[in-house]
Amino acid sequence: MKMRIGKRGIAWMLMAALLLLTLPLCAGAEGLPRVGVAWRSNPQSESFVATCEAIEAAGGEPVLLPKVMSADLTYEEGMLVDATNADGSLSDAAAKRVRCNTWQGSNAPSVMEGIAAVVFPGGEDISPSLYYDPQPVQTQEGFSAERDVSDYLLMSYCLEQDIAVLAICRGMQLLSVVSGAEMMQDIPGALQELGLDYTYDHRNEPEAPGAYRDFAFHDVSVTERESLLYRLVGVDVIRNAPSWHHQAVRSVAGTRLAVTGVTKTSGVDMIEAVERPDKTFVLGIQFHPEIAVVRTLDDTSRAFSRPSWKRRDDGKSLSIIRA
Repeated sequence: MKMRIGKRGIAWMLMAALLLLTLPLCAGAEGLPRVGVAWRSNPQSESFVATCEAIEAAGGEPVLLPKVMSADLTYEEGMLVDATNADGSLSDAAAKRVRCNTWQGSNAPSVMEGIAAVVFPGGEDISPSLYYDPQPVQTQEGFSAERDVSDYLLMSYCLEQDIAVLAICRGMQLLSVVSGAEMMQDIPGALQELGLDYTYDHRNEPEAPGAYRDFAFHDVSVTERESLLYRLVGVDVIRNAPSWHHQAVRSVAGTRLAVTGVTKTSGVDMIEAVERPDKTFVLGIQFHPEIAVVRTLDDTSRAFSRPSWKRRDDGKSLSIIRA
């Protein structure tokens, strides 16, 4: 598999920069910065494992954060009760409680003990009931209502407490949802409504049913030199960024977000990076730097290999270490 970004490339810089930022703030027993990875039910997914590997490779300790649960919803064995729709998305009533009360009364403060920064990795679609202007579900790509609640509450907490955040793909979309941005549930459908053809620049189609669907690669233009993104990468164009998504941020108008990266798609500027200038370090990127990192850890090209992980419980959080 041909590598698109070198070992010392831009993706490495993005992950390493977050770790350097947190290095003097909070270290674990071995003196490494402890970087939280937001909870998801399947920690063996490709992007999740790659996030942990990238943090580890950059000199940090990835810490799998426990699920954040709302005090305003009912759970049984960690699963939401009477709060989801038939498709698995969060119900309008439950989403309203989460949006109105945010992290207050949740376990977010205890989850974040000893953690200086959080990475929100990629994953499922976000329930459109959580949007600032809620929408009915328009796609059938799959949801995790428990993760939606956990991520929304944790992101709200991090923003209010000015905790460093790197939000990747779904994470950037979640950051945008919490910040009140307008969302696009499905890129092909949205472009079709505009009378435009889509060539799947942001996510490859599978070659056959059940076949591995690799990441797409495209360039990202950095639009603001006075931005975290430019300070980290130092270039105007990020070449061959790994991409995998069918949803996007449509507009950040009226929010505290600033767009700092775009890519041209079917003649339309698609938002690829957002930041919160009112915070110390909050960066959302639609592409996947962690994939570029793990695919360049070796000197030679290699296909993605899923390592075996186990969890180490220190009484407050779970560290992910190789089995």
